[in-house]
Amino acid sequence: MKKRSDKQTDLDALHQIFAQAPHVFLTGFEKLTVAQDFELRKVVRAAGGNYQVIKNTLATKAGAGTSAEPIVKQLAGMSSIAYTSGDPVALAKALTKYAKDNPSFTFKAGIVEGRVFDIKSIEALANMPSKEEIFAQLLYCINAPAQRLVTAINRSEERRVGKECRSRW
Repeated sequence: MKKRSDKQTDLDALHQIFAQAPHVFLTGFEKLTVAQDFELRKVVRAAGGNYQVIKNTLATKAGAGTSAEPIVKQLAGMSSIAYTSGDPVALAKALTKYAKDNPSFTFKAGIVEGRVFDIKSIEALANMPSKEEIFAQLLYCINAPAQRLVTAINRSEERRVGKECRSRW
């Protein structure tokens, strides 16, 4: 049995997570084996996140006054959280892929930058391109007009040089 002071420490730590982490996903993990849980934690760490099993009553108390309050009120069953202060798309992709491979792992809800996400929204988030892909697409869009301009200048220069050569002959 935990001491009251230990429970208060756990409550404060969870409250701090809910208050500081801008991206939190609530999940269910019924019937996961130890090996599957180990693999899940490895996947979450690789995506730049953290994973923690939580008690529902503790989460309800810790979520009071934070952006997570709307989603922790209705917790039931075995619950856990995956959270990150980095890229939420990478974490959502990792969790979604893991959930497809292990049907006993489920999503309950999520919060991304203060907005509550349901299960379908989390799947839509997971289908988005990552930050790196978006930056690459943006860079391509920015770079494409300049590349076309250089190509057009080169072609006009080639034509000018070609006319000069023809006039000399």
